[in-house]
Amino acid sequence: MIDYEAAWELQRDLVEARVAGGPDTLLTLQHPAVYTAGRRTEPQERPIDGAPVIDTDRGGKITWHGPGQLVGYPIVRLAEPIDVVNYVRRLEESIIAVCAQLGVQTKRVDGRSGVWLAAGGGKPERKIAAIGVRVQRGVTMHGFSLNCNNSLDAYLPIVACGISDAGVTTLSAELDREVTIDEIHDQVISSVLDALEGRLAVGAVGA
Repeated sequence: MIDYEAAWELQRDLVEARVAGGPDTLLTLQHPAVYTAGRRTEPQERPIDGAPVIDTDRGGKITWHGPGQLVGYPIVRLAEPIDVVNYVRRLEESIIAVCAQLGVQTKRVDGRSGVWLAAGGGKPERKIAAIGVRVQRGVTMHGFSLNCNNSLDAYLPIVACGISDAGVTTLSAELDREVTIDEIHDQVISSVLDALEGRLAVGAVGA
């Protein structure tokens, strides 16, 4: 468990090291409960209860991090020509693959980053993983968050990721059993590495 701002500072240090010729790094961790806002967050999407928010330099909008949610920050140099959209798609594909291994069918949604479950069974379309990144001098920072067994109550005061017509879910809620970070941690690392190194194909939106 590491405070968000401490992890952010660590990322900046790792980015500088990577720019200087150091290795790629994948940080995986949990944060204490915190709201963070990306550069596109609108005032009306912030917590209605006035809870504090950390404004970040990543893309995307507002989200929540906290216990029971696995956060991954790849610090990697992208190949030239830099294609940020392709990089985000690869992160999405890595999470889609992990969910499939667990028996949860997820997908991409056109125009919305992250990993989603389709509407059905009386439930709306819902997000299980959020993605927001920044590329600085060709090196990535920030990354993804996958909801494992975290409470969803913290999403109630915000418009999560700026999307008001969809829900949020967890692996535990979808599988009707406790899914811990320890259970999926190694799978996620392996899947992210496969995606970023080109061993995991990127499927079509909605597939």
